[in-house]
Amino acid sequence: MAEETNWAEEAWQQGVLKTVRNAQRIKDTFPHTSIQGEYDQNAPEWWTAGFWPGLLWLVQREAGTAQEADSLSRIALSCEKQLEACLRDPDLVDHDLGFVWLLSGVAHYRQTGNADGRRRGLLAANLLAARFHVRGRFIRAWNFDSAAMDTRGVAIIDSMMNLPLLYWASEESGDPRFRWLAEAHADTVAREFVRGDGSICHVVEFDPTTGQKVREHGGQGHAPGSAWARGNAWALYGFALSFRYTGEARYLETAERAADVFLAMLGEDIVPPWDFRAPAEHQVAWDSSAAAIAASGLLELAKLSPRGEAYAAAGERLARGLYERYSSGASSAEEGLILQGTVHYPERRGLNVPIIYGDYFYMETLAKLRGREGWF
Repeated sequence: MAEETNWAEEAWQQGVLKTVRNAQRIKDTFPHTSIQGEYDQNAPEWWTAGFWPGLLWLVQREAGTAQEADSLSRIALSCEKQLEACLRDPDLVDHDLGFVWLLSGVAHYRQTGNADGRRRGLLAANLLAARFHVRGRFIRAWNFDSAAMDTRGVAIIDSMMNLPLLYWASEESGDPRFRWLAEAHADTVAREFVRGDGSICHVVEFDPTTGQKVREHGGQGHAPGSAWARGNAWALYGFALSFRYTGEARYLETAERAADVFLAMLGEDIVPPWDFRAPAEHQVAWDSSAAAIAASGLLELAKLSPRGEAYAAAGERLARGLYERYSSGASSAEEGLILQGTVHYPERRGLNVPIIYGDYFYMETLAKLRGREGWF
């Protein structure tokens, strides 16, 4: 047992040191992928903008010195203030408000009791609730136009990880409407996204007028019917969270199905291919972020399921494998914490590189193994 504790502590401390070092250069910008060892900078309206402040808040609560903690919190707060400007423009917000605000304003509020963090989090929750399609009972995903689909009626599996913003808002405000909308959306996703074999589709298009399902799209997966690895990870973690917040058994059952099929497709590997069902000639990109998300989700599921011991063992196996085989190492100049993530294979973007959300969920998993929690 001591050996198990030591590796997780060693991995955590290595991640802390690198995050503190990275903060000196990245400061209050918004990284997404590491290019030749350095994280890029994206606009605050990009969907990944919350993961850097979320990572800073994870590390800040256990910082080695008061000066270090103050520096990290100042950077995270500066990010949050930039993100608030996006809340004033409806074209700059979408279904990923949970990813952004659970890890920035809400994390800030939970960590310090800051009233502005709470205010921003509740405003974001209201904007997320406003995207609910009443007839289709789903939260609309994107704002942009697409020749491939009518995005006025599109929902995606990533949305399950954004629902905790609505659950939190219900608990924080005492208003049950946020939870009701979240449950209605989760029920639609369980019905329309989770296939009979437990695998998950990425994108479902609904008729924007009637709310009826039109078709499934491959999205960031290889094709309709495939199994995009990160989408399967979002599902197992997201449904586990919906069960944690609501106690509704149907969400636990769905989370277990998604977890079981993810682990079955993964086999003895640590990092999955970007799509489990992609043809052999496309099995050239891997996704460590999917492994990190799944690891944290499995540890969450372990606390909720009668089969918790098996899920805990699986989550720990993935986390340890990421550390021993995919971490960039303490002495490396590489800013990313874990290697070989893939952003979007069909568009050939970000193949086999460190990704900020991979780093966040890797550190969140390590925090859980050390008895702490993440921000979802």
